[in-house]
Amino acid sequence: MIACGSGKPFSGRWTEHHVYRGCLWLATVIVCISTAAEGSSDAKRLYDDLMNKYNKLIRPVPTNTGTLTVSLGLKLTQLIDVNEVDQVITTNVWVRQEWNDYKLQWDPAEYGNITVLYIPSEYMWLPDIVLYNNADGNYEVTLMTKAEVRYTGAVRWEPPAIYKSYCLINVEYFPYDQQSCKMKFGSWTYDGWAVDLKPIRGYVDDKTEIKIGMDLSEYYPSIEWDILHVPARRHTIFYPCCSEPYPDITFTIVIRRKTLFFTVNLISPCVAISFLTILVFYLPSDSGEKVTLCISILLSLTVFFLLLAEIIPPTSLVIPLIGKYLLFTMILVTLSIVVTITVLNVHFRNPATHRMPRWVRRLFIQILPRLLLMRRPTHRKDNQLNMGPNRYHQEEEEDSHALNRGRRHSPYGGAAGQQQQQLNYNASPYGQQDNLLTSQDVDHLRRRPYSSDVQRAIDGIRFIADHIRETDSFGNTVQDWKYVAMVLDRLFLWIFSIACVLGTLLIILRAPSLYDTTEAIPKKLCYNVTPGSDESMECLFEAKNALSFLYT
Repeated sequence: MIACGSGKPFSGRWTEHHVYRGCLWLATVIVCISTAAEGSSDAKRLYDDLMNKYNKLIRPVPTNTGTLTVSLGLKLTQLIDVNEVDQVITTNVWVRQEWNDYKLQWDPAEYGNITVLYIPSEYMWLPDIVLYNNADGNYEVTLMTKAEVRYTGAVRWEPPAIYKSYCLINVEYFPYDQQSCKMKFGSWTYDGWAVDLKPIRGYVDDKTEIKIGMDLSEYYPSIEWDILHVPARRHTIFYPCCSEPYPDITFTIVIRRKTLFFTVNLISPCVAISFLTILVFYLPSDSGEKVTLCISILLSLTVFFLLLAEIIPPTSLVIPLIGKYLLFTMILVTLSIVVTITVLNVHFRNPATHRMPRWVRRLFIQILPRLLLMRRPTHRKDNQLNMGPNRYHQEEEEDSHALNRGRRHSPYGGAAGQQQQQLNYNASPYGQQDNLLTSQDVDHLRRRPYSSDVQRAIDGIRFIADHIRETDSFGNTVQDWKYVAMVLDRLFLWIFSIACVLGTLLIILRAPSLYDTTEAIPKKLCYNVTPGSDESMECLFEAKNALSFLYT
C-alpha cells in the first residue's frame, strides 16, 4: 500500500504539492496497466475460442456443396524489371484477398467490444491463389503476414509479393515499343463451384473489362517504362478433363518504353553512321580511302548488331525496328562498296584497254552533267593562245627564213619552193590553220615530184602530226573516263542521299508509339522538382489522390 499525504512538512525541494502529483501519476499508470491487461485477456480469450476447434485444412463453408466467394485485387507498387531477352517481367505487388469465414465470427459484447482481430495466416484457412504464368519457382505468396478478421467473419489478407511472370515481348518496334504483360491468378486446387473468384472492384460480368484493374495509389514510377493501362478481366474456363468451371482473373499491364535512352545511345549513332555512307561518294574518284571508309562503316554496324543481339530476345518471328534500320544501312554500305569499286575501275580506264561506247559518252558526258549541275572545265587544243605576240612573230619570222632557204636549194625552182614553203607553213604550229596537215593533204602533195629531202621532211611531219594526234586522242579519252567516274560519283551521291533520308524516315517513323498521345498512369509530373521539397511532396500527394479517385 502506498499512502499519499503527510502530517509532517517536507524539507528541501520536495513539497506536498509534488507528492500529490506523483501519487496521481502512479495511480494513472496502474489503471492503464490493469485496463491493458484486461484488454489483452479479452483478445487472448477471443483468439483461444476461435482457434480452439478451428481446422485450417477445411474450406470454411456451412455445407460441403456451398460456394466460397474470394475477392482478389492487386496493388502495384513497383515495376522492378522487364527482361526482354528472357521475356520475364518482375513486379512488386500487394495481393489483396477477401472472403468470409463463418467459423471466425463472434459477438463483440462478449469480448470487450473487440471488432477486429489480427490472426497469423499460418493458422487459418487460405485460398490457394497462385500465379499461373509464373516464370520463377514461387507460384504463391511466400511472406505469410497476419490477416485482418472482423467479427462478422470477413477476412482480409494483403501480403506483399514479388512475382516474375512470363511476358511475350513484341520487339517489332523496338526501341519505340509498347508491351502488354498479363498476370493470371486463380485457385490451383478448387474449381469454381467450391471457390468462386471475383475481382474486388468494378466487376459486372465476364464480358466486361475492368478499366482500372489494379490499385496504383502506392506505385513508384519506373525510370524505363510508362504505365498506360491496367485493365482486368475474369474468365471462366472449362477444361476437357472436367465438367467444373475454373475461374481466373487476368490482370494486364500495358507499358510503353521511355525512348530517350535508346534514342541517344542507339538510334542517333546508327543514323550518323548511315549518313557517313554519303561522304564516300564525295571523296575524289581516285582516292583509295573510299573503300577503307566503307569497310570501317560496315565494321561499326556489325558492332551495333552484336549489341542489339544482347538486348532483345532471339526471336525469328519479327525483325525489330532498329534491326531493320541496321540491315538497311548495311545494305547501303555494301552497295556503296560495290559502286566505289566500279567507279575506281572506270576512273583508271584508258583507250589501250577499253573503248568508250557512244552511249556512254552521250549519257555521262553530255546529258547527266547538266542534270547533276556539273560543269566541265574547257581546255584549248593548242598552246598558241598562251603565247605573247612578240614570241609569236619571232617564231613566224624564223620559220619564213627556213622556208626561203629550203626553196633556194630546191631542184624544182620557184614553184616547188613555194609549195614547200606553204607546206612547212601549214605544218608549223603557228600557221594560219588551226590543225596540222591531214593525211589527205599530204597524199595530195606527195603526188608531185619532190626531192628526197623534201619527201623526208614531209614524212617526218606526217609522223609527228600523227603522233601528236594520237597522244591528244589518248589523253582526251583518259580524261573522258575520269570525268565519267566523277559523274558516277555525283550521281550516286544524290541517289544514296535520297535513299538514306527516305529510309530513315520510313523505318524510324513507322513506330506507333511516336504518335501515341496517351498519358502515362500515374500522371506524376514530379521529375523536375527537387526531391524532398514542399513542391515535390505536394505533387506526389495530388497524384496519389487522383489515382485513389480513379480506383474507387
